Amino acid sequence: MPSTSPKPSATADQAAPPVGTPPQADGVSLSHGLKQRHLSMIALGGVIGAGLFVGSGAGIAAAGPSIVLAYTLSGLLVMLVMRMLGEMSAAYPSSGSFSAHAERAIGPWAGFTAGWSFWVLLCTAVGLEGIGAAKIVTGWLPGTPEWAWVALFMVVFCGTNLAAVKNFGEFEFWFAALKVGAITLFLGLGVLAIAGVLPGTDSPGASHLTDFLPNGGEGLVIGLLASVFAYGGLETVTIAAAESENPVKGVASAVRTAMWRIALFYIGSMAVIVTLVPWDAPEVVEAGPYVAALDRLGIPGAGQLMNVVVLVALLSAMNANIYGASRIGYSLVQRGQGPKALGRVSGGVPRIAVLASSVFGFLCVLLSYWRPDDVFAWLLNMIGAVILVVWIFIAVSQLRLRRRLEREAPEKLVVRMWAFPWLTWVALAGMAAIFVLMAREPDTRVQLYSTGAMTLILAAIGYAWQRARART
Repeated sequence: MPSTSPKPSATADQAAPPVGTPPQADGVSLSHGLKQRHLSMIALGGVIGAGLFVGSGAGIAAAGPSIVLAYTLSGLLVMLVMRMLGEMSAAYPSSGSFSAHAERAIGPWAGFTAGWSFWVLLCTAVGLEGIGAAKIVTGWLPGTPEWAWVALFMVVFCGTNLAAVKNFGEFEFWFAALKVGAITLFLGLGVLAIAGVLPGTDSPGASHLTDFLPNGGEGLVIGLLASVFAYGGLETVTIAAAESENPVKGVASAVRTAMWRIALFYIGSMAVIVTLVPWDAPEVVEAGPYVAALDRLGIPGAGQLMNVVVLVALLSAMNANIYGASRIGYSLVQRGQGPKALGRVSGGVPRIAVLASSVFGFLCVLLSYWRPDDVFAWLLNMIGAVILVVWIFIAVSQLRLRRRLEREAPEKLVVRMWAFPWLTWVALAGMAAIFVLMAREPDTRVQLYSTGAMTLILAAIGYAWQRARART
């Protein structure tokens, strides 16, 4: 059990590790270089990604104005997940976050499965984000090779993560500030245009909202699935909190403000877009929904402006995912669930874990060039539903740990899940419903089955390792 004091050193990685956990090779722990302002902005920026700026276009094209309902439903689910994760992370701050909680609540095999599947997801995402960022830059500088830009981005963010955790925090602080500023400006202009007080524009009123479900229930389902996966990235703040000056306060503050962040940035922007732009306008998918809305407002250079914002969102995600992957890998090793080298810490940073996560990310980039039709496609399908698997581990862990905390250490319940246990069960039912919807849709069925196969393989390895360790 970690200490009940909210001191930075009280992390699950260093306090009360499971029996058999190897000590750190050099006796050095992670630093605590993240300040509260870093955590606050990481929490804000974590909900604003390239998936929102670009990927939401396909959801709007399928669901029409009902995309607002889709984002609201999935947003409610994410709020419940974050509240559950916040409760556990405030009680047991750990760079392993949900992986450490799953091990504590369910068993080492669960921590192994959740941790390594999420590590693969983050590392693959690093590669994807690097490719997306390189495409934007080569659009500005035609003739320059994409791979060179990807390599440059990898070197920059690998280097910042190798140096000190405060470098990660500073990069994310300013990246997030730009994203928050951009989307706040967009929402402000949109509201003024809808109200009819923006110079040079006429209010569309409700003319674009008359056909709320243009493609019926099937369109809403597609929009719902698209919106669920757009919320990825919120978990990073609970990983980062373990390296902050006050982990308990940091997690509690971030989780308590999650509701208005989701409502404002996701649901609010979807409402503005479908009010300003016809849902079936070709530019919603071709140029992206935010560019389409800004073009309707007559904002000059809207496309290039949004390209800058999307580039920042992609680079921010690369930075955050290298950080998150390295800390998840470090935590797993500290709990005896991976190669010992990944747990080596110097200068307060798990540098081998940072390098390994960056190399895996760059390998994904190479696969996208070498084998785009088979190996890379298989890898993308394999990670397609990992976030849902992680959410299920979070919910089950919270069900078990909450009872234990109430009995053994009620003072650690700084953040409490609403209406426990009923809303936890509602969240689990929602996740099960999403799995059913994924199985019904041809485009997501392969992802569901591929992720399921990877999860079962990791669970079997983790369980075999757990049994072997129990016999020693």
